[in-house]
Order: sequence, then C-alpha cells, then structure tokens
Amino acid sequence: MFAIGGLVQSRRGGTSACFRPKRFDDHLPEDLRPVVPTPSVASNGVQLLKVPAWTRVPWLWHGFSTRLGGVSRAYCAEEVPGELNLGFTAADNRDAVLQNRRLLAEAVSGNQDTPLVALRQCHSKLVEVARDRLEAPARGDGLITAQPGLLLAVQTADCIPVLVADRRQRVVAAFHAGWRGTVQRIVESGIGRMRLEFKSRSEDLIAAIGPGVGACCYAVGEEVLSAFESQFAYARDLFHEVYDADSVREKYPMLFLTQRAPGHSPIGPNLHLDLIAANQRQLADAGVKPQSIHLAGGCTSCMSELFFSHRASRGHAGRMMSVIGVRPV
Repeated sequence: MFAIGGLVQSRRGGTSACFRPKRFDDHLPEDLRPVVPTPSVASNGVQLLKVPAWTRVPWLWHGFSTRLGGVSRAYCAEEVPGELNLGFTAADNRDAVLQNRRLLAEAVSGNQDTPLVALRQCHSKLVEVARDRLEAPARGDGLITAQPGLLLAVQTADCIPVLVADRRQRVVAAFHAGWRGTVQRIVESGIGRMRLEFKSRSEDLIAAIGPGVGACCYAVGEEVLSAFESQFAYARDLFHEVYDADSVREKYPMLFLTQRAPGHSPIGPNLHLDLIAANQRQLADAGVKPQSIHLAGGCTSCMSELFFSHRASRGHAGRMMSVIGVRPV
C-alpha cells in the first residue's frame, strides 16, 4: 500500500517528517537559577554585593547595590523602613533618590559627597570617557575613566551590569548590557575603547558581572534568537528551552485541557536567554582571562526580596546601581 501510494514507510529510529527536532537543552527554571548572594552591610545600612578578590585592590572602589538599605517608600511594603531606589522614576520622590545616592556613595567610598557619574541609558553601544564630573548626563551605555575620585554608575532593574578595571593603568569602566546592548557588543566595544584611550592590555583587566535577570526567568521571543544568531556563531549556546513549573496546572490538570489538536495548544517550553553567559563570553572574546571574570550572582526576577526587577513587577520597579571608581591617593 505504501508503494502504490508512492510513500516510504518510516523505520524505527528514523525521523518522521512531522517531528520537530529538539533545538536546545531542556531545563526546569530551578536548573538554571543562580545561588542567592549574601550582601555586605555598610555602616550606614546600605546592603551591597562586592567581589571578594576586588576588596584586596587598595585603589579600587566598587559595589553592586541591592534594594535594601535606603529611604524610598515608593516600592516597599508598609512594614519596610525604606528601600534603596537609585533611579529618578515617576513613582518616587526626587529628594529620596538623591539621599539614596548619597548613601550609596558613602557606602562605597566613605564620603557621601563623592560624585556619581551616570548616563542617559539607551540600550546602545555608545561609550563615554569621563575625564571629570559631567554637568549633564551623556547619552550612552558605557563609561570609562582614569580620573580618581569619581564613581562611574550604570542603572539596572533586570539588565546586566558589567564592571571592568585595568590593574596596571588604574582605569575603570562600567557597562549597561541589556539584550540589545549585548547584541551590539557593548562590552567588547567598551574594552576596545579602553585600549584606544588608555593603552589597556587584556591581560591586565579584571571584570565583574553583577545581578540581572537570570536564564531561569528570562523568556524571550524568536526575534531575540534571530538577532543573536545574526551576530554570534555561538548564539545557540546562550539559549535554553525551559518548562516553567505551574503548581496549579500540576494539581488540577483537567482544568487546562483544550479542544485544540495535539501540538497546537500554547502549553510547552519557553525560549530563555542567558544574558550573563552572553556577557561572560564577550569578556573572554575581548581577551579577559577566565579566572579574572567574577560573577556577583543573583537573579533580579526571582529574588525580588533582594533586587528590583522591571520584569517581575510589570514595570513598577526602582533602579539599582553598579558603581566603580579609582580611589584618590
């Protein structure tokens, strides 16, 4: 009958024409969830994440803020005394944000008057060299300086902050890497700018990747996969198919039955992007030694008690800051 119909019978172990081969490794969210980091508490109550190895570099200031230890009331529960929102958002009071920024500067540098140099971030690969305190924030997503006494700052609430320091030339840099900035190689471009402006060598660089949305929580669409595939030969190593656990669905499966044909229901794995691994790869491709790349840890989306998350709070979120600077002699 197969021969008469011009068909070929599929053999056991062969691939059916209607079978879609698995494109990525399968995971549950908990398989990809990073360890919850333990912040250090400054004398003024601000809670920060720090790289232990960097605390032994005497000239280097650095820190990744959390949401803990400030005076903002816009995003916290009534029983919480205050939070460390560092962004000028519509929901928060400007004076509270300014006070939080002074608290952060004091926690990192010991002086609340230490200037914080920030940017008008735009998900780009634009990098600014700060030779003094900027009168008005420049537009871009990367900052570099060799000027002592400044704290470079990038704001995040899910995107990936990356801090880089040149141990020999005493140059520091801060980069804001969302998925668009990562596709545009903001970190690689920034390290190239460090070479051009300050003669930095890759072997002298140390880097730290701060808290951001983890692969456990960062579901994306096919357009993001296409954007990465257009730029990186290793793009598919950065994506996973994740089966999100749903306790209600597991307890009451009959409630989720549909009349659609098998294969046409919306139930199934989501495509998740590992932005932390993507920026770790860019640092390595820029010549930073693997042992010189540190991960601060944490997922902003599923660790909402510790971090602000734009995604988890559906847009009602404060902002954290990742800062780095050269201590004055």
